[in-house]
Parts: sequence; structure tokens; C-alpha cells
Amino acid sequence: MIAEYNRPWKLFSLFLGISLLVAGSFYYQAPDWDIPISFIMAILAYLTAPWSLRVIVKRRWKRLPFMFFYAWFSVDGCYWVYWHFKNPAALDLMRDANFPASLSLYFICGLVWYYQGSLKDMLSEVKKYFSNGPGVQ
Repeated sequence: MIAEYNRPWKLFSLFLGISLLVAGSFYYQAPDWDIPISFIMAILAYLTAPWSLRVIVKRRWKRLPFMFFYAWFSVDGCYWVYWHFKNPAALDLMRDANFPASLSLYFICGLVWYYQGSLKDMLSEVKKYFSNGPGVQ
């Protein structure tokens, strides 16, 4: 499990995502989009989104309450705590708009980081899948 967080391709994609979030915070200048929250939310998504998606895909229903908590905290809870102390007016203004966008990004990140293995292994499996056709092992 811990090895998955140290995979170079996953760390590179996290770095790329954070870079885009930081750039977006300068470009859009939204009242609730700054550098610290970009790091906080991206790192929480990195740590929890693939696991959350795995709970759903593999039907681990006993873990569903934890999945909902981790998803909520990564998408809205940490956002609320941060902006509650930093600028409550921005929180009141932007929270409703932030939730659907962040939830979508959370599950997109879960899809990106879902694969457990190296990039080489993933590309090999994709190549094998398309050369054999769907349903053939």
C-alpha cells in the first residue's frame, strides 16, 4: 500500500496537478483559490481518492462509511476548516460552487491513481488488452 504512494509516475502526476492548481490560483484569482488550499486538497486526494474508488469498485461495503468520510473531508471538510479560519466571507461566497468541482476532480484523481503498479506494468497490460481484444486473457 505505501509503495503505491512512492511510484514515480504517481508522484509526477501529483506534482503536475499541484502545478496546474497553483497556476490556476493566479490566473482565475477566485477568492477561495490560493496556493495552500491547492496543496492541501491535492495531497488529501492523492492519499484517499484511489482507496475511495477501490471501495466502490471492489464493493467493500463495510468500508463505505470511511470512504464517505475521507471523500467528504478531502473535498469539503478541509476546505471548510481552512477558509473558516482564513477568510469566512470567501467560504460563505464560494463553498457551494467549490463542492461539485472538487468532488468531480476527486474521483478523476481516483481514476488516474487507481492502478496499482508501475507505469511500465500498466502500459504492458493496456497493450496486451488491446492486442488480444476485450475479454481475452
